[in-house]
Amino acid sequence: MFKTRILKKSLFLMTSMAALSLMGCSNDTDAEANQPEEITIGYLRVPNDEMVALTSGLYEDYFEEKGIETNFIVFDSGVDANKALASGSIDFASMGNTNGVIALATDIGTELIWLHEILGEIEGLAVREASGIEEISNLKGKKIGTTFASTSHYSLLQALNDEGIAEDVELLDMQTMDIVAAWERGDIDAAYTWQPSLGKLLEDGKMILSSAEVAEMGHKTANVLLTRKAFSEQHPEIVADFIEATIAGGDVYRQDPEEASTIVSEALEIDTEDALTQMEGSLWLSPADQITQEYLGTSDLPGDFSKVMKETGDFLQEQGSITTSPEQSTYDDFINPRYIEMVLER
Repeated sequence: MFKTRILKKSLFLMTSMAALSLMGCSNDTDAEANQPEEITIGYLRVPNDEMVALTSGLYEDYFEEKGIETNFIVFDSGVDANKALASGSIDFASMGNTNGVIALATDIGTELIWLHEILGEIEGLAVREASGIEEISNLKGKKIGTTFASTSHYSLLQALNDEGIAEDVELLDMQTMDIVAAWERGDIDAAYTWQPSLGKLLEDGKMILSSAEVAEMGHKTANVLLTRKAFSEQHPEIVADFIEATIAGGDVYRQDPEEASTIVSEALEIDTEDALTQMEGSLWLSPADQITQEYLGTSDLPGDFSKVMKETGDFLQEQGSITTSPEQSTYDDFINPRYIEMVLER
C-alpha cells in the first residue's frame, strides 16, 4: 500500500460557492464532541469527485478546521481496500461495486454510502489496432487481461457470456499496472480495464466495448464509497461531513469541467484534455439524484441500485468469486442513504 499526503490547493476551489458553503459548515457549533483525531481514506486513482476534492486539498481544508487529521492511502483495486477495511486500518474506501458486493458477502462490517460515478466510457475492452479483432466473437482463443473481482472483470464476463464464448478465452488476473506492462510486451491480446490505464492501451489500440454499452445490455457498474460501520455508527456527522466534502469536489466539475480536469491531471499524470475526456466518460450524480428511486433510494424506501448489487452478487456467486450471495433485504440494508439525507437537511 502506498500512502501519500496531498497538499495542493486550488484557488478556484477556495473561491467557489461550493467551497465557501462547505467551510461555513466547519464552524457548526453542534459538531460531535467525541470526534476522531484522524480519519484514513482509501481511494482509487480515477478522475472522479473524490479525486477532485482530494487533489485540491479540500478534505484537509475542511477537516483541519475541525481539528481532524486526514490520511490518504491509494489502492489499485477494491481487493486490498477491503482487506484494509476488515483490519480497521481505514475508515472510508472507494472501489467498484463488485468489490462492494464482496465486502457485504464476506461480512467485514461496512455500508455503502455514496455512488462516485456510474461507469461508462471510462472503462472498456481494448485491443490493438492491427489485431484484426473487431468484435467480441473475434476473441476466441485469445488472452485477455483484467483485474479479477473488479467491475471490469464483471463487465467482461457478462459480455463473453452473452456472446457464448466465456469458455473459449484465457482470462489473466492482473493489476492495472501489470496490464499495461503485459500489453507493451505483447503478452496479452486484449484487456478490459479502466482509466487512466485504459488510456495507455488506447495509444496504439482501440476500444471495442465500453461499460456504457455493457450497462445498456443490462449490467450496470459503478464506483462506490464504503465506510466501516463501527466508524459510522460512532461518528455519523463525520461521515456526512465526508460526503459533503466529496459533493463539493463534484460541484467543481459540474460548474467548470475544465477546471476540474486541470486539478486532477497532474496527480494522475495525464494531460488536462485526457482528464476531461475520462471525466465525461462516466455519469456523476448530484446528491439529489443519489437518493432517487433509480439509484440509492431513501432511508424509507430502497432504490434500484440495491437490485443491481443483488444481481451482481448472484453472478459473482455463479462465478465462484463469493460463496453465497445474500438475500435482497441484506443488500437493501447494506446501502445507507441517510448520510446524504443529513447533508441535504443541513
